[in-house]
Amino acid sequence: MGPESPRPIVHTPVGSFRGLQAQDGDYSMFLGIPYARVDPDNVFGAPIPYKFEGIFEAVDDTSRCPQVEEFNNTITGTLDCLHVNIYVPNSASIDNPLPVMIYIFGGIFKFGFAGRYVYGARFLVRHNVIFISFNYRIGPYGFMCLKTSKLPGNQGLKDQVLALRWIKENIRYFGGDDSKITIGGNSSGGESVDLHQYFLQEPLYNRVIMQSGVSISRTLNKDSDPNAPIKLAKQLNYTTNDINEALSFLNKIRPHELIAATRDSGVFFGPCVEKQFENVDNYITKYPADLNTVTRRDADVLMGLNNDEAYAIITIVEKDEFESTDYVSELLETYFDFKNEIKLSDEIKKIIRLFYYGDDVQRVDNSRPTINAYADFVFYSPILRTVRKYLESGVNNTYFYMFAFTGERNYFKDIVKTPYTEGGAVHADELGYLFDVSYMKERVREKDMLIVDRMTELWTNFVKYGNPTPKPSKLIPLQWPRVSQDKLPYLEINTELRLGSRPMHERMSFLDLLYKHIGRYQRVISKD
Repeated sequence: MGPESPRPIVHTPVGSFRGLQAQDGDYSMFLGIPYARVDPDNVFGAPIPYKFEGIFEAVDDTSRCPQVEEFNNTITGTLDCLHVNIYVPNSASIDNPLPVMIYIFGGIFKFGFAGRYVYGARFLVRHNVIFISFNYRIGPYGFMCLKTSKLPGNQGLKDQVLALRWIKENIRYFGGDDSKITIGGNSSGGESVDLHQYFLQEPLYNRVIMQSGVSISRTLNKDSDPNAPIKLAKQLNYTTNDINEALSFLNKIRPHELIAATRDSGVFFGPCVEKQFENVDNYITKYPADLNTVTRRDADVLMGLNNDEAYAIITIVEKDEFESTDYVSELLETYFDFKNEIKLSDEIKKIIRLFYYGDDVQRVDNSRPTINAYADFVFYSPILRTVRKYLESGVNNTYFYMFAFTGERNYFKDIVKTPYTEGGAVHADELGYLFDVSYMKERVREKDMLIVDRMTELWTNFVKYGNPTPKPSKLIPLQWPRVSQDKLPYLEINTELRLGSRPMHERMSFLDLLYKHIGRYQRVISKD
């Protein structure tokens, strides 16, 4: 539609919103709608519901919460960031409601934002689904976990729940079907989705997509630092041993200064197991590894991984750092706590080294064993164990994929300047084939666009039907079978589609035996 097209207006119980008509497709955009605002008296805690007067001009998707962003490592963002972006095909209406796909961005809970710079919706909305992205607090503002009633932790996840609640209550006014809502995410976005599967009690969605991230992947293995406010205050030249005094000081600090202090101090912020208090909005109350079942057993599930997750993560490490890092010890210490059993720890390290390296040693000119070990511990084993947990919980409608295409739109390789011809598909590479990434608009080779078309058809079929291949099509001339207790089929997504079974079977069998032998030492098992 031309620039003279009338701008769309939607009226809801929480306000009226005037959006934009897209210039690159038949859809409308409602950008930067606040679903809540950060409480200025407690910037680390629960936000305040947003009230509108008049018509809100929903035209700006550039907000982001405070962070060191991943593209240029610059400090950016403001606390006026709890916004939703809604992309609506012109065919949607209250009388013709369309299924809804919500996407939670990744970024190890430290960086990321929901705008079109990365998460352009053009490829998805042409399949007649409404696409939604939103911001949530990250870093110290989203994951200050203090085991106190004022700041029990996980506020970023609670922001996500508020956004999901806002969407559930209001999306029908935009032409969305509130009985067909899918939440998805990549990396820590996938971890978030998995955590909601365990801990979200409200029926705010029906289907889930987890891309290369589950709750036992990484971040819950680290303990939150109860003295984080004191350390950050000291970094900012304010000395106190009183947590509340430190928090009061940090509450008044400009966000960019606090983010710089967090970066320089090395204090970790991420999801934590909260101490429970009466009349307090608790969320994560146990380690997922302690739970026998997921809460949302009725949700349809699409989940998977990329075929070379760790390639670019390892190969971009400088030679000196690579050679001085004992990756086997690091991985083992991330996922297990042997306490004082040094002999057992040394024996397990020896077994792992023999399996991955044989008689070789860790060498920069042959990084493949290190790449495989890292990928297996951080991505593949947690994801495949999660598939089993879902099956054992009675989640019967689950589809598993492996993304294996390498091309000019491979997202992470592009960020870290790894040639797309090297290695396989690395962590987050698939994002360029789901989203109209702003700086990839000219990358439209025939092979790349074939994968865009396939990925978006599979994903939106799942959003619409709970089945990525309801019937064979020209693009996808096969039917993708569900996983079961007996079989683990997967779809390999590449220029040629291929059905496989039990990916990385030998390596996963090794890790299954390892976890069976030393599982009681896992860090993700409660200590009480």
